[in-house]
Amino acid sequence: MSRIYIIGSGMIRFNKYPEGSVMGMAHEAINLALSDAGLEKKDIQAGFFSNTFWGMFSNQHSIRAQVVFRNMGIDKIPATSVENACAGASTALNLAYTGIRAGMYDVAIAVGSEKISDPNKAKSLGAYAACMDVGNFMGQLQLLESVKKSLTNLKVPVDDSSPGEGRSVFMDAYAMGTRWHMNKFGSTQRQLAVICAKNHFHGSLNPLAQYQQDMTVDEVLADRLVAWPLTRPMCAPVGDGAAAAIVCSEKYLKKLAGARPVEIIASVPGQGSDRDMDGEDIGERLAKQAYEMAGVGPEDISLAELHDATSWGELHQTEAMGFCPMGEGGPYAESGATRLGGKRPVNTSGGLECRGHPIGASGLAQIHELVLQLRGEAGRRQVEKARIGLAENGGGNIRVEEAAMCIHILRKV
Repeated sequence: MSRIYIIGSGMIRFNKYPEGSVMGMAHEAINLALSDAGLEKKDIQAGFFSNTFWGMFSNQHSIRAQVVFRNMGIDKIPATSVENACAGASTALNLAYTGIRAGMYDVAIAVGSEKISDPNKAKSLGAYAACMDVGNFMGQLQLLESVKKSLTNLKVPVDDSSPGEGRSVFMDAYAMGTRWHMNKFGSTQRQLAVICAKNHFHGSLNPLAQYQQDMTVDEVLADRLVAWPLTRPMCAPVGDGAAAAIVCSEKYLKKLAGARPVEIIASVPGQGSDRDMDGEDIGERLAKQAYEMAGVGPEDISLAELHDATSWGELHQTEAMGFCPMGEGGPYAESGATRLGGKRPVNTSGGLECRGHPIGASGLAQIHELVLQLRGEAGRRQVEKARIGLAENGGGNIRVEEAAMCIHILRKV
């Protein structure tokens, strides 16, 4: 099998940019990745552009990739628009990887850019519902209600508001998953707060994170409730941003002087299934495929960037990725294993909770963090002896799990 490498990575700080644009942010990230790789625009042979809401917010549909690339002087090459909800950017990377592995290109770029912040907050929050099955939206809400009613071992200490009231409906889906886990395994709200406080500590060390303030466990618990048991700091913020990665073949890498490559040893996309809450999770299923493709196991992973749209996401994915037994994600976090200096740091970037979650860009932001770590360029949040990194990026929701997901495993060269 041919070997595939990331030779350039770029990311702007995730934040709210009232005057920013999807295209302008994408151009910044592309230029950063080109500079990092020591390449010029003319060197790129294919481009893959991830975005979800540009059409909804600014009516730019159909040719988003071509608009982005042509307007910065990258033309003639194949350009592909990628829309896969929150997994769009990692899907763009998978397509670049696949094209190079197939021998179609020697060097390609994957880019993700998203602008979600809007003066109309309800518009921003309401947009997330498009990442569900809108034709069966009422059925999805009924499913959430039926799962809640089945949790007989769990006493919810507050009354619920209607799903999506003053928040993204995804927060209700995540709250449902959290309650199911609490009901079955005894995980606690405090364990979620431990995860969140850890990510705020990591985010405080990341100059590209949207939130850079440290928080204690008690401060996380005392903050405003969003959907029990999730408080505001446990939930990824609305924001804007862009990230990019340049991928090349082994043949192309040999032509470069001074490259700082990181090898992609697994790139696995997939979609969810019509399982019930107790069935095999999409993350478990794809992680097994990724480990087999990479020839490694969970015990070999030095660090991971996991899709923590809420703290529950990280707790759940540490189990799904095989870092700890199913049901033990909460105690695993409390042990300190996922914190910088622990056995396997998770979300050293601050994760979606603190780095931010402009959904069309988030998957490549995870990759940017792993590239920095595996090169030894992560500064104050550097993981010692980082050798292999995993990124898990989920997208959308149908029934009880993510609609889409990509897992990448990267190795230090």
